[in-house]
Amino acid sequence: MDRLDKDRLFMQEAIRQAKKALNRSEVPVGAVIVCKDKIIARGYNTKERNMDPLGHAEITILRRAAKRLGRWRLNDCTMYVTLEPCIMCAGALVNARIKRLVYGCADPKAGAIESLYHILKDSRLNHRVDVYSGLMANECSVLLKSFFKSLRGTDAGRV
Repeated sequence: MDRLDKDRLFMQEAIRQAKKALNRSEVPVGAVIVCKDKIIARGYNTKERNMDPLGHAEITILRRAAKRLGRWRLNDCTMYVTLEPCIMCAGALVNARIKRLVYGCADPKAGAIESLYHILKDSRLNHRVDVYSGLMANECSVLLKSFFKSLRGTDAGRV
C-alpha cells in the first residue's frame, strides 16, 4: 500500500469521526492521529456537548495521543483532519511537534494553514509541519455544508 492509499484510509476514519459529531449536533469535524501506520487517537468536535471552547477535534486527539504515547512531543505522528485547522489548533500542532498534517477541505473563514494564515510554515516558529491539503475534500465539505444548511436553511450551505 502506497502513502496515498494509507492517507485515504486514515482520512476515511477521520470522516467517520466527523459523522459521529454530526449525529451529536456538533460541527462535523473529525480527526485521527497516526504513529507508525497505526491510529493512536481519534475524535471529533465536542464544543457543544462539553460547553468547551477548546473542544475542537484536533485538541482532543492531541491530548489523547500524548497520553497514550506518554510524551507531549508527537514528532513522529501524522494528524488527519477533515477541515483545515484554525489558529488555535495550528498553534497546538506546532507545540506538539506534529510531523505531518493531512486535511480535507479548506476553511476560508478560519483556516490557519493555507486559507487565511500559514502558521505551520512560519519560519519564525521553532517547528514546521509538512502539510498535504485537499485529500477527500469533497466528502469532507459535503458533511459541513449539509450541517450548516440544516441550521440556516437552503441558502446557507457555505462553509
